[in-house]
Amino acid sequence: MLDDSELIARAQAWLAEDPDPDTRDELAKLIDGGDTEELAARFAGTLQFGTAGLRGELGAGPMRMNRSVVIRAAAGLAAYLKAKGQTDGPVVIGYDARHKSEDFARDTAAVMTGAGLDAAVLPRPLPTPVLAFAIRHLGAVAGVEVTASHNPPRDNGYKVYLGDGSQIVPPADAEIAAQIDAIASLHDVPRPESGWETLADDVRDAYLARTDAVLAPGSPRTARTVYTAMHGVGKETLLAAFARAGFPAPELVAEQAEPDPDFPTVAFPNPEEPGAMDLSFAKAREVDPDLIIANDPDADRCAAAVKTGPDGPDGADWRMLRGDEVGALLAAHLVRRGARGTFAESIVSSSLLGRIAEKAGLPYEETLTGFKWIARVDGLRYGYEEALGYCVDPEGVRDKDGITAALLLTELASELKEEGRTLLDLLDDLAVEHGLHATDQLSVRVQDLSLIADAMRRLREQPPTALAGLPVTKAEDLTQGTETLPPTDGLRYTLDGARVIVRPSGTEPKLKCYLEVVIPVASTSDLPAARVTATDLLGAIKLDLSAAAGI
Repeated sequence: MLDDSELIARAQAWLAEDPDPDTRDELAKLIDGGDTEELAARFAGTLQFGTAGLRGELGAGPMRMNRSVVIRAAAGLAAYLKAKGQTDGPVVIGYDARHKSEDFARDTAAVMTGAGLDAAVLPRPLPTPVLAFAIRHLGAVAGVEVTASHNPPRDNGYKVYLGDGSQIVPPADAEIAAQIDAIASLHDVPRPESGWETLADDVRDAYLARTDAVLAPGSPRTARTVYTAMHGVGKETLLAAFARAGFPAPELVAEQAEPDPDFPTVAFPNPEEPGAMDLSFAKAREVDPDLIIANDPDADRCAAAVKTGPDGPDGADWRMLRGDEVGALLAAHLVRRGARGTFAESIVSSSLLGRIAEKAGLPYEETLTGFKWIARVDGLRYGYEEALGYCVDPEGVRDKDGITAALLLTELASELKEEGRTLLDLLDDLAVEHGLHATDQLSVRVQDLSLIADAMRRLREQPPTALAGLPVTKAEDLTQGTETLPPTDGLRYTLDGARVIVRPSGTEPKLKCYLEVVIPVASTSDLPAARVTATDLLGAIKLDLSAAAGI
């Protein structure tokens, strides 16, 4: 714990190096006002660089996202690349439309140029998948995307890819972090005012051309959609992709169509959050489409909603599909088209994918959470994660891609429409064929991160022996790793007909618990009762797990 004089001294030293007048002014006011509580929150440590890169609240100080932190991160990445001899291609840099994103991208380009590396910056705010595509398309040695994805407006982030087009994994993260820590002063980091390339639209055009590979030649393209960009950067690229494919032009949710770093119509710019899709539902009631498509702000995630009719759950006429439902639909569609290769998912996603792959005679793998792991599966043909992330064209983008996923899902909706069927009908078919796989999540957002550590400790010391009356047949502490998974901070409980995984979020101050129950179903007539049973079981598991974790 720093005393007040140490805090002030550290803050003054930071202030002397800060290149940003906005954060300099902010920090100077805190120092002049003697706000030691706020200074302690900003200077008690350092924002840690890991496999998610950096992500945090904007502001002055080493515990916030700012130009000083980004310059150090870029310098560490440059030093890492040079130490590895990875200098025979550019570092390509993309950014979203959040506050300070363009500044962080420009600083990164300057640092790379100053380090003797070639740097190439995308021409304007574009979807993260365009950056992921550009890395391999341009033969880059690394890529950086400045984005906080679906985090709150006050946040920003810094995502790092290596030359294979995949996000970093250990040990690269620790090695880059060590290079960052070795930087004594920002004055030691050369940052010329020019010398890097600003790319033209050729890269985005090449990405759009690659989207042709996602769809089957001659497939139906008739499904009508409502689309929301969630105040992010997806609109322009998605509309161009849909026009290129020959789909009807999506009806836009106008209030959320243009980039806005303040995200004024949503509490959190994440389609999964309560209320985030309300404007999309209102637009759908107006124009009666076949499908609602939503991207998160950097358009690497894809959400979908379907019409349930006036007799839908709770009287709702539209409902969001869970990420696991979309994951299964896309998998079934690819199998129907004769896809070959490995199907993969993270351990927190529904086990239904494994059953689909097994029935089709396809290889299947589970990975740790995050597309940094899924993208590295040998022979990957399709990968997904329940948090609305889908990789449907790994040869083009080795990451989740909300644009190509939207294309593939709309193709599937079109094919079903031609048959007089819907996505819900296909989900029913999958439930009869493989069992009803119902998933849910218990997610607890905290201010005090120690609450998450306490919950994990409590579960490790006193693991539950039963949840919702179902005996726990196997309890695994994933920090020890398994035969197929490297160590990670998580717990997995296998129950009789159910599964639970508990882990701290890697990008937000949340404890996340992933629940799944599997109910055998003989025919579609059994589905209503099976869904009631599944809902009751999931609710009871939530209650029992919450009590066991003390959350």
